[in-house]
Amino acid sequence: MISPASIDLVFETARVEEVIGDFVQLKKSGSNFKGLSPFSDERSPSFMVSPVKQIWKDFSSGKGGNVVAFLMEHEHFTYPEAIKYLAKKYNLEIEETEQSNEQKEHANERESLYLVNEFANTYFQKVLHKTDQGKSIGLSYFKERGFTEDTIKKFDLGYSLDAWQAFTDDALKHGYNIDYLEKTGLTIVKDDKRFDRFKGRVMFPIKSMSGRVLGFGGRILTNDKKAAKYVNSPESEVYHKSNVLYGIFHAKQSIAKEDNCFLVEGYTDVIQFHQTGIKNVVASSGTALTAEQIRLVNRLTKNITVLFDGDAAGMRASIRGIDLILEQGMNVRVCTFPEGDDPDSFARKNTLEELSLYLEENAKDFIQFKASLLVEDSKNDPIKKAETVRDIVNSISKIPDRIKKEIYIQECARIMDISEEVLFSTLAQINKKDVQEANTQYKAEQKAFDVIKNQQPIKKVDVQYVLERKIIEVLLLYGNKTEDFEDLVLKENDKSELVLEPIKQTAKVFEKVFLDLQEDEMEFSNPQFKTLYYTIIDALNQNPDFELKTFVNIVDADMGNEITTILMEDERYSLDNWQRMNIYPKDKTSSVAQLVSETILSLRCFLIEQKVFEFQQETLRNKSEINRSVLEEVKDYSGLKMLLSRKLNRVL
Repeated sequence: MISPASIDLVFETARVEEVIGDFVQLKKSGSNFKGLSPFSDERSPSFMVSPVKQIWKDFSSGKGGNVVAFLMEHEHFTYPEAIKYLAKKYNLEIEETEQSNEQKEHANERESLYLVNEFANTYFQKVLHKTDQGKSIGLSYFKERGFTEDTIKKFDLGYSLDAWQAFTDDALKHGYNIDYLEKTGLTIVKDDKRFDRFKGRVMFPIKSMSGRVLGFGGRILTNDKKAAKYVNSPESEVYHKSNVLYGIFHAKQSIAKEDNCFLVEGYTDVIQFHQTGIKNVVASSGTALTAEQIRLVNRLTKNITVLFDGDAAGMRASIRGIDLILEQGMNVRVCTFPEGDDPDSFARKNTLEELSLYLEENAKDFIQFKASLLVEDSKNDPIKKAETVRDIVNSISKIPDRIKKEIYIQECARIMDISEEVLFSTLAQINKKDVQEANTQYKAEQKAFDVIKNQQPIKKVDVQYVLERKIIEVLLLYGNKTEDFEDLVLKENDKSELVLEPIKQTAKVFEKVFLDLQEDEMEFSNPQFKTLYYTIIDALNQNPDFELKTFVNIVDADMGNEITTILMEDERYSLDNWQRMNIYPKDKTSSVAQLVSETILSLRCFLIEQKVFEFQQETLRNKSEINRSVLEEVKDYSGLKMLLSRKLNRVL
């Protein structure tokens, strides 16, 4: 258990824009920040962060909340883990009680897998630095690769003893469940026997963007031809290799700062680059590049530079990943190293200045690179040249941006010495084929959708829901503000007619709302709004220094998400940047009293309409008995509605 004082300290210290900025590239947008959603695939930003309110909202997925809610959604942390992560980030000490072995065993499965991986990470490092075998074999290997002590510690490199179940025995001794050891893949269970998966290997922990250990990569150091050189953790509840990039935890800030990401193949490539001084580098860990991996980078930058070694066959196999990067709307450059060198060996031989200069001078645009690579194969062969041209145009067709497409077609025409008209015609053919396939798929989906759609009645706008939601918004934003209100009181004039007379009063917004609703005996119809309303009124009543960001942190997750949605609803329109088109929306704070009065009056009008409708239904049910008192009430309510509508400047 973490003490309440520690939790309060974390919330007071953590800044939502700084924490989310480690995972998403944020750009200033007025008083807020915006960026691409980390929860869905999108090209236009719909993710907003409010430093003032210390909340965030993702309009594409509907998720939102405070800084802890983000970590729980994005990194799948538990609440205590999110607090611990923030405490570590801001160097805060937190008070907590130690978890017993029994508590570890009863933790939920996902959490248990994380705990097992963390234990294994610590164990492998301890073996590397504290045992004779670890120092003589594992540490010697890393030193031979040129890694310093600082680098070895920074990347948590380790060693697994060359014994059948040394790790498994130690984990069981510390109270970890064999089921979770098997599910993480650290232990292989066959019949009644148990084996360490990574026996006799140097260990590379694979971390998430927030630094949690998801799995491991292990390299064997013996010349055993039957054993694979590299072995990775199998897929598990916490490790999905297609969603992970090695080194992203250490590289994320540098990627955002440099606005570029270097993509390599292996663990040692990443580590050697880091040690040399280039930190914005990640690896696909030997797997084929996936859209999910590219989207991880896309949150931080639009620019990727793919680094290949001098092996031509390997390059041809790898250029398929370039099309995938282009499809995500990213800018791709390619850099190759001299034959016989890979990023690891080249970085080891050169200083930071030499390496940086080489990358700058040799990074080519993907068109130039692909053309030079494929043209080499198609010398003096017209058929192969035609295939090469089509291959390049096919890559260009993946680019979503039309202007970029045209520029690349012009560049391709120049390099390949072919007319732009032919290339544009080829591009049109490819696009036409893609459109036809997309239309076929769309029609098939639409057919299925129509069956469902025809069964669904059209939903009407729930006016009362909208108005009740608006009252909650007003209380959250301006509840503690003092305003001058103009009240309307019903009075009879000299002609015995009901008229509305204005009376001015000064009050806090929450007091005004509460008294008006109480006076009219108006109740919230939505249960969640009703709970939220009384919670806010109580908080405002009890605490004269009510702060919204503090309030969001003390309510439960569901209520917190609803509050965030309400508060950030208006902010989403700032994503459209109206000022750019010389449209300046009116600031709400300049007319809070008017907003409060109009919202309450609108709710009154709606409830009057509902009452009149009930009277009409009653009259229809009792056609034979025309109730004069009912007609009188209808007349009175209609007259009152007319008066209120005049005040609202509405025409009836």
